[in-house]
Amino acid sequence: MESTNNEVAREFRLFKVYKDGRVEKFHNTQKVPPSTDSVTGVQSKDVLISPEPAVSARIFLPKIHDPTQKLPILFYIHGGGFCLESAFSPMFHKHLTSLAAEANAIAVSVEYGLFPDRPIPACYDDSWAALKWVQSHSTRSGTDPWLNQYADFNRVFLGGDSGGANICHSLAVRVGSIGLPGVKVAGMVMVHPFFGGSAVDDEMWLYMCPENGGVQDRRLRPPAEDLAKLGCDRVLIFFAEKDHLRQVGQWYCDELKKSEWGGSVEVVEHEDVFHLRREPEGEKAQDLIKKFGSFIKQN
Repeated sequence: MESTNNEVAREFRLFKVYKDGRVEKFHNTQKVPPSTDSVTGVQSKDVLISPEPAVSARIFLPKIHDPTQKLPILFYIHGGGFCLESAFSPMFHKHLTSLAAEANAIAVSVEYGLFPDRPIPACYDDSWAALKWVQSHSTRSGTDPWLNQYADFNRVFLGGDSGGANICHSLAVRVGSIGLPGVKVAGMVMVHPFFGGSAVDDEMWLYMCPENGGVQDRRLRPPAEDLAKLGCDRVLIFFAEKDHLRQVGQWYCDELKKSEWGGSVEVVEHEDVFHLRREPEGEKAQDLIKKFGSFIKQN
C-alpha cells in the first residue's frame, strides 16, 4: 500500500503529483514579517483584503518627506509558477522594499491563492479583487490610511515577474475592457514574463488550470484583440538572455507592438542572466531596480 501511495503519476518543472492525488512542490516558501527597513526607511505592513477566499497584501510605504505629496502606486504580483513563493517571502519583501524606495512609490504586493490549494484561475481572480480593493481608496474613504492619505490614483502601475507578469497582462486587459473608475493605470512592468511556450511549461499551466482552452487559452497565448485592449499607455519588459522563457516573451513583445494597442513598449535585456536568478546585491539586479523605478518616475 505504501509503495502505491508513493507512486508518481505526473512530474512537472515545479512539482510532482502522486497517484493518490497528493502534490509535492520542489521548493518550500519561507515568510518574514513586515518591518521598517533601517537603510531606506521604507515601512511595511500586512492587510486583509478578503477573508473568503483568503486574499491579503503587504503594503510598502517609502519615507515621507512631504505629507502633502501624493505618491504613485505599484501594484505588484509575485512570480513562482502559480504554485510557489509569496508576497511575504524574504526575496519579495526585499525586492518590494527596494522598489518602493527607488520609485518613491507605495507598493501593494498581493498574496494570492496558489495551486494546488486553489487552482488557476484563483490567482487571476484574487489579483483582480486586490486591485479593486486598491480602487476603493480612490475616494479617500478606504480601509487603509496609507492609501487614503498618500496615494496618487492617476499614477497606478501594474508590475510582476514570471507568472506574476502573466497575471498583470490579464489585469491590464480587464482594465482596458471594463474600466477601473477613479484609477488611471499609467503603465505595466513585466519581468521575465511567463506565457508558456514549451510543451513542458504549457502542460504544467494547463494541469494547474482544470478548466482551460488548451494551448491557445487566451491567458497563455494572448490574442491580438486582447493585446489591443491593454488598459495602460506604456509597457516595460525585462528579459534575461539565458531565460528559458526568453523566446515566448519576445513573441509577446512582438505581438503587442503589432497589435492595435497604440502604446509604447520599452525593452531591457540583461546578458548572461537566467530566469529570475540574480543576486539581490548584484550589478544587474540593481540595474533592474533602477530602470524599474525610473519607468515609474517618468509619469
